[in-house]
Amino acid sequence: MKNYTITVNGNVYDVTVEENGAGTAPAAAPRAAAPKAAPKATPKAAAPAAGNAGSIEVKAGAAGKVFKLEASVGQSVKKGDAVIIIEAMKMEIPVVAPEDGTVASINVAVGDAIESGAVLATLN
Repeated sequence: MKNYTITVNGNVYDVTVEENGAGTAPAAAPRAAAPKAAPKATPKAAAPAAGNAGSIEVKAGAAGKVFKLEASVGQSVKKGDAVIIIEAMKMEIPVVAPEDGTVASINVAVGDAIESGAVLATLN
């Protein structure tokens, strides 16, 4: 038996494959274990320190990939200013500040795959 970890569309599976000998077909298809929680962000942006997180959440309006960070931690933003740009279906979509504030944390990095409704940043 051989164990493999396989990632499909961001879902991680542990798979065990049994070898039946050279040139013979396997008795059964490989069975996938229950999916593990896939990481949502790169390790450096995985979890901001509790003291650094703001009370105002900046959430993704659509699933996609982080294309560009428009603001940085400590920067003042006005309601409607782009904080992060995501790419979805070959379109660049700005994720804007819901109200005036200062960027307290950026929870994603360029290239991260994100889901609709994910908290991408926080403001104070």
